[in-house]
Amino acid sequence: MQEYINSGILEAYVLGCASEQEVQEVLGVKERHPEVKSALLALEEDMERLAGSMAIEPPAHLWPKIADEINEITLRETRQPSIYREQPNYKQPETDNKPQYIDIESEATHMRIHKAWRWVFAAVFVLGKIFLGFAIYYYLENRQMNEQMNELKTELKQLKTTK
Repeated sequence: MQEYINSGILEAYVLGCASEQEVQEVLGVKERHPEVKSALLALEEDMERLAGSMAIEPPAHLWPKIADEINEITLRETRQPSIYREQPNYKQPETDNKPQYIDIESEATHMRIHKAWRWVFAAVFVLGKIFLGFAIYYYLENRQMNEQMNELKTELKQLKTTK
């Protein structure tokens, strides 16, 4: 039994990596041999201690937000879905090639987005303003260069005509 315990199959079972055949084998051996059962319990306790030591404590301000959302969900009006029963004399509606719409009821007046997207939208807005500033700057520079080129062309023509 010690070879079986050291084979690694119990670790695979505890981690959920064992195949269905291995799971059945471990459950059968566990019922027949108390040392396998105790080794399995010790392994589960070790894995739980390891997971507990690696756990990250959530921020203190997070729990009230979670509790508020849970309370909001529980206070909402709960509607039971109507059960669909096919009527024996049900006829397909005649289609006259008009689109059919489904009415959707919603109590919310605005759309909610994830907080990460808010930063993305803010970054796009700021970048848009920066690019707009660059576009105006280069437009004015281009206009000024065109005026200087026109002046140089006229000076060049005057010089050619005077020679």
